[in-house]
Amino acid sequence: MRDFNEQNIEVSDSKIIGRLLTFIKPHKKRFIIAMILMLLSLGTELVIPSAMGYLLDILRKNEAPDVILKEVIFLTLLFAIFIAFTFVVVYLQSIFLQKIGLNIVVTLRDKVFQHIEKLAIGQINQIPVGKLVTRVTNDTNSISQMYTDVAINFIRNILYVIGIYIILWFSSPKMTLYLTITLPLVFLSSILFRNISRKSYRRVRSNVSEINAFLSENLSGMKVTQIFNQEEKVNRIFEERNRNLRKSHFREILVFGIYRPTIYMIAMAGAIIVLFTGIDEVIAGVLTAGSLYSYYLYTQNFFEPIQQMTEQFNTLQNALASSEKVFDVLDTVPEIVDSEDAIELESFSGRIEFKDVWFSYIPGEWVLKGVSFTVNPNETVAFVGATGSGKSTILSLVVRNYDIQKGQILIDGIDIKNIKISSLRKHIGQMMQDVFLFSGTILDNITLKDDSITREEAIEAAKYVGADQFIESLPDSYDHVVLERGNNFSSGQRQLISFARALTYKPSLMILDEATANIDSETESIIQESLNRIMNIQTMIIVAHRLSTIQHADKIILMQQGEIKEMGTHQELLSKKSLYYYLYELQYEEKEKGEND
Repeated sequence: MRDFNEQNIEVSDSKIIGRLLTFIKPHKKRFIIAMILMLLSLGTELVIPSAMGYLLDILRKNEAPDVILKEVIFLTLLFAIFIAFTFVVVYLQSIFLQKIGLNIVVTLRDKVFQHIEKLAIGQINQIPVGKLVTRVTNDTNSISQMYTDVAINFIRNILYVIGIYIILWFSSPKMTLYLTITLPLVFLSSILFRNISRKSYRRVRSNVSEINAFLSENLSGMKVTQIFNQEEKVNRIFEERNRNLRKSHFREILVFGIYRPTIYMIAMAGAIIVLFTGIDEVIAGVLTAGSLYSYYLYTQNFFEPIQQMTEQFNTLQNALASSEKVFDVLDTVPEIVDSEDAIELESFSGRIEFKDVWFSYIPGEWVLKGVSFTVNPNETVAFVGATGSGKSTILSLVVRNYDIQKGQILIDGIDIKNIKISSLRKHIGQMMQDVFLFSGTILDNITLKDDSITREEAIEAAKYVGADQFIESLPDSYDHVVLERGNNFSSGQRQLISFARALTYKPSLMILDEATANIDSETESIIQESLNRIMNIQTMIIVAHRLSTIQHADKIILMQQGEIKEMGTHQELLSKKSLYYYLYELQYEEKEKGEND
C-alpha cells in the first residue's frame, strides 16, 4: 500500500479549492448572509475617501464660517454613522464566518476519523500514528482557517480592488493609466510567490507530520529507550528533525518576507506617480485639492487589499498543503470492504471451515500455503507451532483484518466475504496477548461505552471471568480510573478486564491469541478455569505457546512454515511421537529445569 503521507503527487490548486468549496454547501445560507454583510461593509469603505476629499474642499471654500461648520459637523456625524455601521457589519460577518469554519472543521474531522476507522489493519499498521493524528487535528484546523480568514475576505479584496480602480478611472483616466503600469509587477510577483511558497508549505506540513510521528512513537516507547540507555541517540534524531522543521519554517518566512516588501515598494511607486501627476492636474484646474487627496487615499487603499491578499496567500497555501494531505487520506481506498450483496447475520453456530487457504502479506511471500481445517460448533481448537508459522495470521483472517488471496473461509457454510464486516465481528470475541485499555474507568473498558450494555451485565461478565476479585478491592471498584494504556494495572489484571470485555458482548466464537503468555500463574489459572466453563457452550480458537494450557482442546493443529503438519487431540499427537511430541518434551524439560533451578 502506498504511504499517503509521503506521496509527491501534486494536485492543482483549482481542484483542491473546488473540493473544499463542497463543504460550504450545508452552510450555504450563512455564507450568503456573510457575503451580503461583506458587500455592505465594502460599500461604506469605498465612500469614505470621497467624503474625506469633499470635506477638504469645503474647508478650502471662502464661505461663511457657520456654513462651513454646519457642513463639517454633518459630515463628521455621517462618518461616525458609517464607522459604527461598518463595525457592526464586520462583527456579524466575522461571527457567521467563524461558525461556518468551526462547523466545517468538525464535519471534516469526523469524516477523516470515520474513514480511518474503515481502513484495514494492514493499511493502518503501515502509517505512523503521529501522522494520522496530524491529519485529524492540525491539518483540518489549517483548512478551517481558509473558510474563516480567506474565503470571503479574498473575494472582498478582489471586489475592493476592482471598485477602487473604477472610481480612480472616473476620477482621472490619465493618472489611472500611469498607475496601471505598476500592476504587471504586482501580478508577476504574486505568481512567483505562489509557486515558491506552495513548495515551502508542502515541506512544512511534511516535517510537522514527521516530527509528530516521531514523538508519538518515542513517547510510547520511552520505557525501552531508557532501559537500553538510548536517550542520547533518540535526542539526536529528534534534534535533526526539529532542525529540519525550523529550516522549512525559515524558508517559508523568507519567501513571505521578500514578497510583502516587494508589494509595498510597488505601492509606494504608485503613490509617487499619483503625487507627481496629480499636482499638475490640480495646477491645471482639472482636479481640486480635495479630489487629489481622495485619489491619493484610494491609491493607498488600492494596494492595501493586495497586501492583505499576500497575507491571505500565507493562510491559503497552508490550507491547500494541508488539504492535499487530508484528501489523500480520504482518497485511500479501504482494502477490506463489504461486498454489494453482503448479508447481516443475527447469529451463527460457530462452524468455521478453511478450504485450501493461501495468504501473503507481501506478494509472493506466502504465510499460509493451502491450509484446510474445520472447527465444529462448540468445539475448542488450538493452534501451536514456532513463531512465524502462521498461527496468529489464521485468527486475523477469521475476523477479516486481511483478505486471503486464494481459497475460502466459511462460517456456517457462508463465505465470510459475503458477510457484513460489522456483523461478522459482532459475534466474535477476542483476547489478544497485548491488551489495550482506553482512558476512562474499568466499566468503560468492559462495555467500551456501549449504552446497550448495562452496568449489571458488565459486572456479571467480570464475575464470570474472576476479574471481580481485584476490581472490587479497588477504592472506586468498577469506576476506578484507568491510566493511559492501563499502566496502573498488571498484565494479568489487564487481561482479565479484556476477557470480561469479550464475554460482555456474548460472542458465538471466542478467539484467544497467546492470551496467557505474559501473565502470572495465579491469573492464568483464573482465566483457564473460566475458559473451561465456556468450552462446551461456545466455539473457541486458541493460539497457545504453553502446551499445558490446551491439553483439553478438542483438536490441536500444529503449524510449520505456513502449513498444517499434524492434527488431532493431545493424546493422539503424543502417541505419534512426531513434531508435537518433541515440542511437548522440550517444554516439559524446560519446565522441569526451571523448577529445579
